Amino acid sequence: MNSSAEPLPRRHLNRHTTASFDALSKARDPPTRRREATLDTDATNSTATLGAAQAHARAQAGATVAPVTVPATAAVGLPDGVAPADIVWDEVIEGGGYASRSIPEGSVVRLADADGDACVQLLVLRSANPAERLNVADTVKVQWQAYLGRGAVLLSDMGRAMLTLVEDTSERHDCLCGGSTAAGNAARYGDGSPSGPTPSARDLLVLGAMKLGLGRVDVGPNVNLFKGVRVDEDGSLHLEGEPVPGRIVDLRAEMGLDVVLSNVPHPLDGRAEYTATPVRVTAWRARRPDPDPFRASSPERARAYLNTDELRLAGSA
Repeated sequence: MNSSAEPLPRRHLNRHTTASFDALSKARDPPTRRREATLDTDATNSTATLGAAQAHARAQAGATVAPVTVPATAAVGLPDGVAPADIVWDEVIEGGGYASRSIPEGSVVRLADADGDACVQLLVLRSANPAERLNVADTVKVQWQAYLGRGAVLLSDMGRAMLTLVEDTSERHDCLCGGSTAAGNAARYGDGSPSGPTPSARDLLVLGAMKLGLGRVDVGPNVNLFKGVRVDEDGSLHLEGEPVPGRIVDLRAEMGLDVVLSNVPHPLDGRAEYTATPVRVTAWRARRPDPDPFRASSPERARAYLNTDELRLAGSA
C-alpha cells in the first residue's frame, strides 16, 4: 500500500461545463425551493403583474430559512467543546439536496441525522490534486472490512488516509451499492432528472463537484452513510434502513479535502415515496490528539497514515 508517483492535477471546468452547471443550479436549489413552496399556497393572483411578482418574491425571501449559515462562525447549537470561531462550515441538506465545500486538513465534519431517515452519499477528493480521490474498493480491501464503524479510515487511490471516522452513533453505512442513478430513479419514481422532484445521487454529486471546479469525470464511487447494507449467506444484499433518529457521524480530514455530499434515498430503499430526512453538516477546526488512538488500530491503517504523513511533511497535504 505504498504511495506512488503523484498524478497530475486536474480541474474540469470550462465554458461548456459552466453553462450546464448554471442551467442546472438555477433550475434547482432544493432546500430553498422546497421551503419557499410551503410559504404561500395562494400566490397565483399575487404575481399577476411584474410589480406584484417582485413584491411577492421579496416577501418570500424574508420568510425563507437559509440552509447555509453565513458566516459559518454564526452557527448555533454546536457540539460540546466546539467554539463558534472554529466553525468553517454549517449547512442543512434537505432530502433531494446536495452540498460541497473545501475543508482544511485536521477539520472534523459532523453529519447529524436528527429525524433518522437520511441517506448521505459521501465523495471526497484531495484539494491540492483532485486526481487523487476516495477509493471505496481499497477502503474495504485494505482494512479487511466492508462494514464501516468508529476508527475506520477512508483511503485514497494512492493508499493514503483521507478521512477517519472518529465518532459514529449510527453504525449503519454502505460501501457496496454506490448512489442512485437518473435511469434508476426514473424507473422507480417516474422522474430522475436533476431539476425534478426525485433527483439521483450521481447527478447531485456532479452538481456539487462542479461548484468546486470539478466535473462529471471526477465523480467516482461513493460511500452511503446512515443506511447499512449487509451481505447474506447466499450472497444477496439487504438494506438496514429503518429510521433511527438522533444519529451522528464525525469524520476527521487527514489532508485538505474537497467534500461533496448528497442526501437521497438508498438504491435498495423499496419504499414508493422518495424519502430522505434533512441532515445538518457542521465542520470545525480541531486539534489532533497526541497520541492518536486511531493510528495504531491496525497495521494497515498505520501504513495509510504514514503515507499521508509523507505528503504532509512535503508540504503537499
